[in-house]
Amino acid sequence: MAKYIFVTGGVTSSLGKGIIAASLAKLLQSRGLKVTIQKFDPYINVDPGTLNPYEHGECYVTDDGAETDLDLGHYERFLNIPTSQANNVTTGRIYQTVINKEREGEYLGKTVQVIPHITDEIKRRMLLLGENGKYDIVITELGGTVGDIESLPFVEAVRQLQWEMPEEDCMVVHLTLIPYLKAAKELKTKPTQHSVRLLSQEGVHPNVIVCRTEHALSDELKRKIALFCNVKPNAVIEAMDAGTIYEVPMKMLQEGLDLIVLKKLRINGYSAPELSKWRGFLDKLNHPKSRVTIGLIGKYIELQDAYKSILEAFIHAGAINECKVQVVNIHSEFINDDNVQEKLKDLDGLLVAPGFGSRGIEGKIIAVKYARENNLPFFGICLGMQMAVIEFARNVLGWKDANSTEMNTATPYPVIALMEEQKKIKKKGGTMRLGAYPCSIEQGSLANKIYQSTEISERHRHRWEFNNNFIKDFTNAGLQPSGKNPATGLVEIVELTGHPFFIGVQYHPELKSTVENPHPVFVHFVQAAKKFAEAKAEAKAGKLEKHTV
Repeated sequence: MAKYIFVTGGVTSSLGKGIIAASLAKLLQSRGLKVTIQKFDPYINVDPGTLNPYEHGECYVTDDGAETDLDLGHYERFLNIPTSQANNVTTGRIYQTVINKEREGEYLGKTVQVIPHITDEIKRRMLLLGENGKYDIVITELGGTVGDIESLPFVEAVRQLQWEMPEEDCMVVHLTLIPYLKAAKELKTKPTQHSVRLLSQEGVHPNVIVCRTEHALSDELKRKIALFCNVKPNAVIEAMDAGTIYEVPMKMLQEGLDLIVLKKLRINGYSAPELSKWRGFLDKLNHPKSRVTIGLIGKYIELQDAYKSILEAFIHAGAINECKVQVVNIHSEFINDDNVQEKLKDLDGLLVAPGFGSRGIEGKIIAVKYARENNLPFFGICLGMQMAVIEFARNVLGWKDANSTEMNTATPYPVIALMEEQKKIKKKGGTMRLGAYPCSIEQGSLANKIYQSTEISERHRHRWEFNNNFIKDFTNAGLQPSGKNPATGLVEIVELTGHPFFIGVQYHPELKSTVENPHPVFVHFVQAAKKFAEAKAEAKAGKLEKHTV
């Protein structure tokens, strides 16, 4: 039977519960245990699919088509195993299930209440992943902060599980903050004490307290926290700010978090941690031999989490290339014909990011044109690929009014059109083309060189597609549809012949990039950017030498 670890948070949000949960999972996995992580979010939305990125960061998509919280991306990147629909549960989904059961008569004669009906459904979901014998440990991250009204049913469910389960099968890790007051030059433990007290008032007693801090915790301070929060001193874990999230597992290893957990859960027979690949990754990440500058053209750049998976994929691809990837965020709304040269001239590569709606579209098209005309390595994802198609139609094929029907339903050249199966859909939530689909790649194409295969599978999240009515026009002019869905003929990949590196993909490759398996498109894109940067440096050196002579 699986054992369960619950990760809660206090004092403030955004402390990094997902990173701590993923780091702990990585350490336990490295000792030979089978581990998975799930996220319980307290908001009423059934899933984050209808949320604006400004609200909740990016929407992460799994192979089975679940639109989930971005923390599932951390779980996959750290553990190198896929998650699923079962790994992300929201309050909305819990209530929806209970209300459907009530309508079907399952609770006939009963008054449906938060306790026991809502908490019973939460507990059922919490235990679900551990019931098939596939995992030794299931880690559950509770979203929100202790004290939030919307989190109370989740906390109550954990309290009941702590009471119902054997002591060695269930434990709680509480993440909190130790703020530093500059005026007093002191670390303050009182917020942590209040946070633990608040959790204890709800009947949940943490076994381990992980303390986010900007400064090292002294043994005296740890003893103080342990005394007033009713845990052993060795169960107070220091989590100092790290240069990268990928250093956190190593910091938790030094603190002995995994050993404390193994002892509490009475797990024996585990092996020493095998983290050679992780250490090798960190070594390359921290000691790059070159540097490239990539422009990320998007319209949600004010919030870094809106493009979280893309940024992490660049870290993975940069490390394997022993190259520091400096990502420069450029707002597409503020790109025009007059300033595009100034904004993009120092870049070694250009990525046009995914998105929805008409805002900032013209700036993306102008950026694509610049990359195409200046042989700048280009990579378009989802909407970015669609913008490449529209730019080519307008400026190479001469169809000045070419557009996507998402932006202009009356365009005479709808080179991007709504998918046939999407035309009758009225509801927004969970109705896009979602999850993993196969793609057949043309032999000898750039995509074939990148993947070293003609058959791949990638994750999708879109409603509009390349309009195959125009496919011959594009092919004859040099924009090749090099990847297609074998069942429907949907164009998945386009690439420009005669360009050093110009590729657009309808899917989201960033969602499958992990530390141990960087995504090949990102890896080759960074390689192309390195070549571009080297060529620029050589040209500049040649000019200087000529000028000197």
